[in-house]
Amino acid sequence: MTALDTRPERPETRLSKPRLPQWAPLLVLAVAAALGALAWLIGANTALSVLVAVVAYLVVMPVWSGVVESRRAAIDRLATGLVWSAFLVALVPLVWLIVTVVSNGISTINPEFLTYDMRGVLGNEQGGLYHALIGTLLITGLAALISVPVGILAAVYLVEYGAKSRMARILTFLVDVMTGIPSIVAGLFALSLFVLIFGPAVRLGFGGSVALSLLMIPTVVRSTEEMLRLVPDDLREASYALGVPKWRTILKVVVPTCVGGIVTGVVLAISRVIGETAPLLVVAGFTSSVNMNPFDGRMMTLPVFIYTQYTASTAQGLSYAWGGALVLIVIVMALNIVARIIGKIFAPKTGR
Repeated sequence: MTALDTRPERPETRLSKPRLPQWAPLLVLAVAAALGALAWLIGANTALSVLVAVVAYLVVMPVWSGVVESRRAAIDRLATGLVWSAFLVALVPLVWLIVTVVSNGISTINPEFLTYDMRGVLGNEQGGLYHALIGTLLITGLAALISVPVGILAAVYLVEYGAKSRMARILTFLVDVMTGIPSIVAGLFALSLFVLIFGPAVRLGFGGSVALSLLMIPTVVRSTEEMLRLVPDDLREASYALGVPKWRTILKVVVPTCVGGIVTGVVLAISRVIGETAPLLVVAGFTSSVNMNPFDGRMMTLPVFIYTQYTASTAQGLSYAWGGALVLIVIVMALNIVARIIGKIFAPKTGR
């Protein structure tokens, strides 16, 4: 060292700004919950108390973050709080619906309720929804058998062959129009079609399948179309470069890549129509006994069973309506679980 260094010392530079501790959101949440409880004790109703707690959290957390951290961190915490609040608000009616249906319908579910029909049931005699369950499975299955091939092939044409052709634009417009068609209109169309063929007194389970297929096809087309558009063009071009024809590229490369999304769209379409009441009441009618032939006579379905039992205005009818609603929800949940399993099985493997 030759001489004393007289240069002024540089101030210490912090590369990171101070952060709130990890338990800070929990502390603010506890304080907000205490304020909501205090409002409830004072005399506010439950909804107002929850609103007070939410507003308190959304105000206190960003302010504390702005004082300790930075303005950007405060905005981030405010946005996070708003997102979580919106999620909880959207979750409330769903949970409320499930709890209400389960609490009112679980007492009705028993082996007899699931294996008996309503033929000859008088007063408080034991009846069930077996005939409606069979009718729902048959009618919805036939509707899916009609809609899935038509919807998937139409989507393949729009994405792979039609491109921006005039026919593709017309088909896209018609699909968009059909998406907004009321269910009762589809039922009246199917009824008029079968009346022209078989006469005015016709009521067929297959007619209900045709009505439901009119509601399913637009959903299948739109969901499949979006999934096909997500497949990278590089996969198609690589297949074409190897000399693979277009139809085989679609069948072996494009569709397997997005099969999980296609299955999910099909299940969403089935879930959308399985609870329809108006078209089935108009076309398929209702009956109190089991009908295994959708091409001969009336068929009962779960939505129509729920409607007829509720309109009976009896204690047993009301309990049967709640029981039918619970069975319908369980079927929809089972369909979604099966769709996720199928999508996971057939999804393309990305790992090495």
